[in-house]
Amino acid sequence: MLDQPLPDMTLTPAPLPPKGLAPLAQSDAFYRALLATGQAPLRLPEQGNMLVTRRRVAPGLTLAMINRARHDEIKHLRQTLRDNGLGRTPVILSPDHPCPNLIEIGALPLISPAAVALLDLTQPVAIRHAALHQKWRNRLTRAQSAGLQVRRQTMPHVPNHWLFTADAAQQRQRGYRSWPTALTLAYAKANKGQAKLFQAFEGSTPIAAILILRHGNSASYHIAHATARGKTLSAHNLLIWEAMAWLASEGCQQLDLGVINTEEAPGLARFKLGTGAQLSQLGGTWLLWPPMGRLLRPIAALDRARMRAPSDAP
Repeated sequence: MLDQPLPDMTLTPAPLPPKGLAPLAQSDAFYRALLATGQAPLRLPEQGNMLVTRRRVAPGLTLAMINRARHDEIKHLRQTLRDNGLGRTPVILSPDHPCPNLIEIGALPLISPAAVALLDLTQPVAIRHAALHQKWRNRLTRAQSAGLQVRRQTMPHVPNHWLFTADAAQQRQRGYRSWPTALTLAYAKANKGQAKLFQAFEGSTPIAAILILRHGNSASYHIAHATARGKTLSAHNLLIWEAMAWLASEGCQQLDLGVINTEEAPGLARFKLGTGAQLSQLGGTWLLWPPMGRLLRPIAALDRARMRAPSDAP
């Protein structure tokens, strides 16, 4: 499987997404989940109701994080932070689109932009099916003919659910960290019916599952796992296809399949792009610490090129 070529990885320059399609990290649903876990996120109305989270990293030092936000009014961002009590707080910015002009307000680029796979759900089912890559479509057909039963339900409040247990083991094995289970359960509780669990059963045995989080007119692929048998039967393909159909029937316009990492997870990248999803470049990761702005600006200017969108490259 890993020796197969990846689907087209071309980054096509595109305008900013509609404001109604807010990423999960900037959604009202995520805000409610954070409140439910006892956190105190901020909203910045001067910046389109931008969502800011905060974390205490050391005694007397709090770090603020702004993830997947639209930075349409960059020149006013520093003033907005001051007006909301964050004028001297280090802020980690991870914009939803390339923002090389963050350098102009003293932000220092830390990590080059990644890309996410976004799946358009507004097209008719025939067009969505035709957009599937051939090998992906073949696996879907195999799963559909395997006699599997697909069940959809709201995520139950069960901390030791088999999907959480399997996901935790996978995180340990592959060395990454995702949301804590408590936050996922808080999301489901604070947003009634918006955390949907899709499971594939062979007889009475679950062999694959995905958890989809709805937020406004969008949804995000959150957790997934397939057993060895589930992989053999391509159950994951079937679950994504069924989730796409259900989301579209509910008026959802877009499914965010998450970051594409062709180096560390080429198989997952191939799976996501095989759905016909399009790549959208993010804005990288930046540090904005207003008291250090003048000192950081010369360093930041050296890295400006790698934070540009493809259309801005010289």
